[in-house]
Amino acid sequence: MIPAQWDRRIRRATELTSTYPFGAEGLRFYTRVATFQKSLYAEIQKALKDSPKISADRPLRDELDFFLLLPHFSPFLSVIQQIAPPPLAQAAVGLAQKGPVGWQHAIEDFWHGDPELASAVDDAEELRTGDSRESTSSDRLLAWIFLQPYAEYLAAHREPTIVDGTPSTCPLCGGKPIVGVLRSEGDGAKKSLICMLCAHEWTFRRIYCPACGEEREPQMAFYSAPEIAHVRVDVCDTCHTYLKNIDLTKTGLAVPIVDELATIPLDLWAVEHGYKKLQINMLGI
Repeated sequence: MIPAQWDRRIRRATELTSTYPFGAEGLRFYTRVATFQKSLYAEIQKALKDSPKISADRPLRDELDFFLLLPHFSPFLSVIQQIAPPPLAQAAVGLAQKGPVGWQHAIEDFWHGDPELASAVDDAEELRTGDSRESTSSDRLLAWIFLQPYAEYLAAHREPTIVDGTPSTCPLCGGKPIVGVLRSEGDGAKKSLICMLCAHEWTFRRIYCPACGEEREPQMAFYSAPEIAHVRVDVCDTCHTYLKNIDLTKTGLAVPIVDELATIPLDLWAVEHGYKKLQINMLGI
């Protein structure tokens, strides 16, 4: 059975296209990407159903099955060419022309390279403006989108991992957090972070910057807008980095990675006030 999270993500993205018209275009793109990712997850699940769970001592990124993944990469690029905004669609055309050797290189470069996809604005701007490094940036973005279902499957089929403290990057794959989550706990709310690659969620301190480790309360702040009250922007005035957090105590039906994509005005506010996103999302924002 395919985990229900894919249907929840697709359903939530569809709902939010009318709720937040400013994010409708990106949400429609995400809905079609998530539909492909759901089908890829099903293929991975079918192929690996008899495989034992990965040992907790083995890094998730030690796993990379090209025999399983490469046959799905060309169909993925075809989908992106049809549904993506022009810069990313054109990047998919270019990568498709490189053939299996180029696809393998793009996948390996992202999977085994620096887990940081972008320093937020820089790589996203390269995709928009055609910077000389555009090919590398766009190939990494495409590889990230393609590998998400594979990484998520590996994370879900792994022996439980004991985590010391509250790491700022994913304890399973080393990816940066894409969004934070607040859930009810006692008289307050418990905070956790969700990985940009494998979607693993881990507990995190409320007053602590995942970018620089700042923990002085006067340097940490959060902002929200009345129209999007369940999403807030947590900022650090030491490193000038921000991360969105989805408050499920206010909207229990929210799906964090989808609501993060939908709330573009909060990103615009943060950038206008001099903050840099900890990790861009698949819209390049």
